[in-house]
Amino acid sequence: MINAKYAPEQKVLTDQTDKAAEEKKYHSMRTKNAIVNTFSYIFLAVLGILWIIPIFGVFYISIRNESGQPITLVPADGFTMNHYLYLLTTDEYPFKVWFFNTMIVALCVMLISTVFVLAVAYTMSRLRFKTRKGLMNINLILGMFPGFMSMIAVYNILKAVGIDGSLASLILVYSASSGMGFYIAKGFFDTVSKSLDEAARIDGANNFKVFYKIIVPLSKPIVVYTMLTSFMGPWVDYIFSSVILRVNTQNYTVALGLYNMVSTREGMNQNFTAFFAGSVMISIPIMILFLATQKYYVSGVTGGSVKG
Repeated sequence: MINAKYAPEQKVLTDQTDKAAEEKKYHSMRTKNAIVNTFSYIFLAVLGILWIIPIFGVFYISIRNESGQPITLVPADGFTMNHYLYLLTTDEYPFKVWFFNTMIVALCVMLISTVFVLAVAYTMSRLRFKTRKGLMNINLILGMFPGFMSMIAVYNILKAVGIDGSLASLILVYSASSGMGFYIAKGFFDTVSKSLDEAARIDGANNFKVFYKIIVPLSKPIVVYTMLTSFMGPWVDYIFSSVILRVNTQNYTVALGLYNMVSTREGMNQNFTAFFAGSVMISIPIMILFLATQKYYVSGVTGGSVKG
């Protein structure tokens, strides 16, 4: 039996031991977290450098004072911005026309596709009907096949209708299947409380009013995300534009026009650095859009991945 006289001293020793053990555990966890964070930062820094190198390489080649493929790391004649001026002023390659065509197609597709995607996402998220799950499963299966598998059939249909080679045909092709990409928007709509819909319907609102007066205003991140992804597709696409436009050069987009600049050996020797200058210029609108809407873009992706 423990003597009551020594009980307080033993309690103090026990408390001190427990405190020392807690401090040791705290310092151990702190050291472990510091090591993990250090390696994480190093890993992210390496990834960031690897991500920046190609971007810097494209810009570096675009300002080399030479026309063909570079042979040395440092150009013998220094650097220049004339390649950018050449693309903006030359009549040989109508870069401004290509840029304008691409902008028209991308903006039209962005507006049409955004409406399609949000409408389908709202339908799948809020409405309940017999074929709902079946349609979602079919869409999931079809989404596993790349779109360019159908480009020959699509071109033949457009040719039969008589609109092949036009910007309208490009807009139609890019927008036609956009509603299939509704999954992320649907996931975001699922996070919006359905009690808002019920309250609106009690006040006499139909599905359309609930959609554009309640759901859309509360879903700004996913709207911005959908608009950005819809804009980027036509802006950088080469496959469908090359098949549909073919020799209709006045309707060329930037991707198709820049490729034709270097598609031959002669073009490669004369326009290699100008090609990279064009690549830099067409990346500027996308960069501005992402920087301006980065907050909404990230919120849209993370919010849409919560529920499916």
